Amino acid sequence: MIDDLYSAKVLALAANLPRLGRLAEPDASAEKISKLCGSRVTVDVKVDGDRVADFAQDVKACALGQASASVLGANVLGASVQELESARDQFRAMLKEGGSPPEGRFADLAMLAPVKDYPARHASTLLAFEAVCEAVRKALENRGGARTSPAGAA
Repeated sequence: MIDDLYSAKVLALAANLPRLGRLAEPDASAEKISKLCGSRVTVDVKVDGDRVADFAQDVKACALGQASASVLGANVLGASVQELESARDQFRAMLKEGGSPPEGRFADLAMLAPVKDYPARHASTLLAFEAVCEAVRKALENRGGARTSPAGAA
């Protein structure tokens, strides 16, 4: 069972985190910490409209948190805030309720489905997605652009 959790694919993702570091002049940043294990993820974003134009992450987490951050880092550029929040919500439901994995650019999160059987690992696995959603929302609010459509209609 533990072999399912730490599969070769998960460990390979954890070992190859894309977009590591910090941005020199981000539009916003966010840090999330797992109170249970102390894992920490800090993300910086630059946005263009409601989409991520640049991204960097500082990840100090377990292999599961690193694998999740790896999927995020490989696919985040060009993602809209709605797409990120939908992926986060689907990812959370997959872990906590046995829901379907995210679709689209974040579909690789499906390999983390075995984490659902380890509730103590949920928070650290979700950190990167929680942080990027917060950072993008902050960036949009800082610009007065937290709109849901180009016309600003709800």
